[in-house]
Amino acid sequence: MKFIIIGKNIDVTQGLKEAVESKLGKLERYFTPDTEIHVTLSVQRERQKIEVTIPVKGGIIRSEEECNDMYVSIDLVEEIIERQLRKYKNKLIAKHQEGGNFKQEFFADEEAAADDGEIRIVRTKKFGFKPMYPEDACVQMDLLGHDFFVFRNAETDEVNVVYRRKNGTFGLIEPEC
Repeated sequence: MKFIIIGKNIDVTQGLKEAVESKLGKLERYFTPDTEIHVTLSVQRERQKIEVTIPVKGGIIRSEEECNDMYVSIDLVEEIIERQLRKYKNKLIAKHQEGGNFKQEFFADEEAAADDGEIRIVRTKKFGFKPMYPEDACVQMDLLGHDFFVFRNAETDEVNVVYRRKNGTFGLIEPEC
């Protein structure tokens, strides 16, 4: 595995580098030797944060952890990544094992689209935008039970997106001009 370790507001010392490589090196049984693991270490207001991104076929495995101690954050993120990898592996196994009673022709259309790498949009939604403030969009998102909501910002008159973050707070995506 190839580690790409970046530090933001922190010097990546040899000790930190060795800790990351030894902890995340335990995951090498899941990957080929040329797999790249992107690790970003950062410090924000005395909070030590690690973000790990691993590209895999069909997506990415990603986790981030924040703690008062960087070494504790490294331990926590390794556990989460390993749990995600087991879940991903079980999902792949389940995908190959399901559908045993169906004829192969039943799956032909889906496999053909997946094999040629073509992206298929299977549903399109159209709706009108009414201008609203980001806080109102968050309330609307909660009422709908969604994890994100697209709206026209009443202050900037641009299309924005609000979304629910893992920790229960909200995020706002604005276009950059």
